[in-house]
Amino acid sequence: MIKMQGALDFEKPLIEAEGKLEELFADASGRFVSLEEVAKQRRKIRRLRHDIFSKLTPWQRAQTARHPARPYFLDFAKLMFEDAIEIHGDRTFADDQSIVTMLARFEGRSVVAIGHQKGRNVKDNILRNFGMPNPEGYRKALRAMKLAEKFGKPILTFIDTPGAYPGIGAEERGQSEAIARNIQEMSQLRVPVICTVIGEGGSGGALAIGVGNRVQMLQNAIYSVISPEACAAILWRNDRARAPEAAETLKMSAADALGFGLIDEIVREPLGGAHRNHRWAANLLRRALRRELAALSGRSGDELVRQREEKFRNMGRFAVVPVK
Repeated sequence: MIKMQGALDFEKPLIEAEGKLEELFADASGRFVSLEEVAKQRRKIRRLRHDIFSKLTPWQRAQTARHPARPYFLDFAKLMFEDAIEIHGDRTFADDQSIVTMLARFEGRSVVAIGHQKGRNVKDNILRNFGMPNPEGYRKALRAMKLAEKFGKPILTFIDTPGAYPGIGAEERGQSEAIARNIQEMSQLRVPVICTVIGEGGSGGALAIGVGNRVQMLQNAIYSVISPEACAAILWRNDRARAPEAAETLKMSAADALGFGLIDEIVREPLGGAHRNHRWAANLLRRALRRELAALSGRSGDELVRQREEKFRNMGRFAVVPVK
């Protein structure tokens, strides 16, 4: 288990129980530890972990998706890829650090990997703009996608953003155009595209690297058109205290997205969340990516484009109401 920063309120009983287990060994000071007491405490920890994380509310799941110790794209990349070489810059304006693009090997196969990246501290978050890309970030991502298509490499994207950066400079440089162009271009890519929501999937900022042949979400990730806080501010006149209510109304969990047909698969996390064991979380994601790559291998470019277009055109439900 990793040492966590920023523990969430509902995690505290579990963290306290784990602390007591550590104290049993620390207090022994060379004496034999009571195996019965250790076993009892471990059973309590397992029970707490199951009770807490099998019954998360939508708001608690949103908090888990944003946990400061949750693995980010570069954490997964370090655990899953070999020979990674980062691609910098959009060849037009700048190198946006909130999106990372790289050439890498995944289980011996060359891939292009693209992901949002947040920071672990204030300095890194300023560098990464809190995971909110500017237009140049999306243009860098598109440049990497086109490189992948040119050389016939599968594309793996990792989504984790509150949304695209809404600043004046971003709008002046064509934020909406950059997002729209990425969605258009991704729909026509002639190589396999697998998208995974690993944390927050926020609005068009997520969708700009989220048009894939297969779209999956980690178990505690969220995917929504707006954040719960922003939704509460709009619906209830800046009453952000109602964010938990908004989270439930938005239906933003992986289970909701699967039920609506927005994603194809939920990737299981270690019990207690991906933030409690990065390596285990990466292994579970590795298996899912391996399976999806194998399923898409051998398909022609025309098949991949057709399947991707049909997938997104078939999303959504509507009813025809006769006009009286």
